Amino acid sequence: MIRLMKKYLDWWAVLGAVIFLGIQVMCDLYLPNLTSKLIDNGVAKGDTAYIWHVGGQMLGIAFVGLIAALFNVYFAATQAQKMGMRIRSNIFKRVLSFSNKEIDDLGTSSLITRTTNDVLQIQNVVIMMLRMMIQAPLMLLGAGFMAFTTERRLTSVFAVSIPLLLIAIALVMGSAVPLFKKLQKQIDKINLVFREGLTGVRVIRAFNQDEFEQERFDQANKDYTLTGIKVFSIVSLMFPIMTLILNGTNMGIVWFGGKLIGSMDMEVGKLVSFMTYAAMVLFSFMMLSMIFVFIPRAQAAASRINEVLQKENSIVDAPVSKQVKPQAQASLEYDQVSFRYAGAEKRVLEDLSFKMKAGQTLAVIGGTGAGKSTLINLIPRLFDVETGAVKVNGQDIRRLSQADLHAQIAFVQQKAVLFKGTIRSNMQFGKADASDEEIWQALEIAQAKDFVSKLDGGLDAVVEQNGDNFSGGQKQRLAIARALIKDASIYVFDDSFSALDFKTDAKLRQALSADERISRGIVVIVAQRISTVTQADKIIVLDEGKVAGMGTHEELKQTNPVYQEILHSQLREEEV
Repeated sequence: MIRLMKKYLDWWAVLGAVIFLGIQVMCDLYLPNLTSKLIDNGVAKGDTAYIWHVGGQMLGIAFVGLIAALFNVYFAATQAQKMGMRIRSNIFKRVLSFSNKEIDDLGTSSLITRTTNDVLQIQNVVIMMLRMMIQAPLMLLGAGFMAFTTERRLTSVFAVSIPLLLIAIALVMGSAVPLFKKLQKQIDKINLVFREGLTGVRVIRAFNQDEFEQERFDQANKDYTLTGIKVFSIVSLMFPIMTLILNGTNMGIVWFGGKLIGSMDMEVGKLVSFMTYAAMVLFSFMMLSMIFVFIPRAQAAASRINEVLQKENSIVDAPVSKQVKPQAQASLEYDQVSFRYAGAEKRVLEDLSFKMKAGQTLAVIGGTGAGKSTLINLIPRLFDVETGAVKVNGQDIRRLSQADLHAQIAFVQQKAVLFKGTIRSNMQFGKADASDEEIWQALEIAQAKDFVSKLDGGLDAVVEQNGDNFSGGQKQRLAIARALIKDASIYVFDDSFSALDFKTDAKLRQALSADERISRGIVVIVAQRISTVTQADKIIVLDEGKVAGMGTHEELKQTNPVYQEILHSQLREEEV
């Protein structure tokens, strides 16, 4: 947590908070002394003028203390909020730079919790530290010194009350700290179950598993609730224990102080002043105990945040080039590429080699789990190869920065992803300065122009979160249009025609081949349908991660058993 504070706090503002807090504490410590004088020299002697004079001083000091407290709270609150803002921003930037491996290691639900709840814990503790953690020791030392100078004979009461308070603090902390750490993990669990329920709500309903998912969430919710009740019940014990010890201390002070007053060894004002300082001492211990209870929870949150910020990316990025030419000498080459997922015994791809030039179309086909998506995920470097090299425009992609590499690739994933906004804002993900004419042209190639033109607002038609107000086929076509609007060297379609009917599929592929700009690049298509790949310049047939065949449709139809099997499973004999 100290590392985060060093990096994200503005130390001039922290210094300002400390200075104003020091002023507030000095004002608080001086007021009981004036109260003693007011009672002994004013009230006891009936001196009205003295009472007004000292009362005026007390009002002035109280006002100064109030202003100082306001400035301290302002600096503490603004610094805590700004620190949270900076941490959240850096976590988001860091997560965007992660490869799939890092995201899988940490977990999506855990990353959400770390960005929200964990940062909130840090913010709360920063406010407490700039207020209570500095105020408590200053108040403790100052009030202890003032109590000792006011009447040292009464300080013997602290010999009983302070050890009792320390024992209570130790017991509470020892019980609460492990539970706070457990609480953070249970928040992760609730977030995970709730997120799965939201994203999979249609599947849950389709399989009539509403009750099962409800029980699953109720169990996670119950575990969190029971732990929360337990830990906060333990922490809340501090208040009655503190009240009991404080009242006992006051009784002891009044008992011994009354004897001293009765023997004319002490004045009444000093007793009142000492009782105030004693309360300050005990409240200082209580504030420190509360801080020490919540700091471990914040420390656990800080460790989780640091784990994200300091996690090394498995993909080492190269320096960003100032000169990127997306379509200069477009080429794609796999040079003896092998790949396996982390922890897997068997390779997903093995010794894969081929080369494509500008204007060509590559198709990848094979059974489920053959490695089709893995093959094309290596192009934008979502994973790094185990051996061999993937080259784009003649350069090993490991020597390119991800920014330069992604500038040369337009990618359409298997699952169409749209963002909340408008159709225009989604299209501008592909090209930020795209004109309406360019957007309509991309929509026309993607066979989406007809249904978009009928929407209220046209390009300004609203897109809900995940594009939920569109059908699967419409979402796919919009996602394809977003990729086509980009000037790229390689256009990759990962089974992104699957929701299209055969007629739309054929029209889209024909429009792709007819477009002059796209034909200057390379088109890579992963497909399940034979009809989608027949016109490709080169077809790679994958079978359990190995190349079972490579060639044109006519060549593979005649010579490749795996391709023939796929062909006969989809088409009738006369169609073949």
